[in-house]
Amino acid sequence: MANNFEDTLQQAVASIPECVAAGYVDLSSGMLLGIRTVDSHPHEVMELLAAATADLFQGSNVTIIEGMFKKARGLTADTHHYFQEIIVNSDNLIHIFIRAKSNQDHVACFVCRKSANLGMALTKSRGAMPGIEAAL
Repeated sequence: MANNFEDTLQQAVASIPECVAAGYVDLSSGMLLGIRTVDSHPHEVMELLAAATADLFQGSNVTIIEGMFKKARGLTADTHHYFQEIIVNSDNLIHIFIRAKSNQDHVACFVCRKSANLGMALTKSRGAMPGIEAAL
């Protein structure tokens, strides 16, 4: 199964425009479940990817905001999350984070060169999610 999962991540990298890396994070354990890159990256950066992703989706301010949304809408506190996708533009890269539909504690991260068409990168990233989730 792990080989199939790694192959699926590699297929995502190949199908998303100018994608240089794809990672899959389990927010509940803080573990990086898989990663595929076209270049080598420092080990320390890879170790921090899971923690940074958890901060983006489950940091204290994010959970406060989600709680406020639920309260304003008259909803009870539950495990539903409002933030499903986050896009971060850095100097040279586009980072696309997408929460899995099958497990709200899983998030995929796709990293593309800044020259990529953002709309196409986002569309292809969304399209890769069902296969990645099924392969895990």
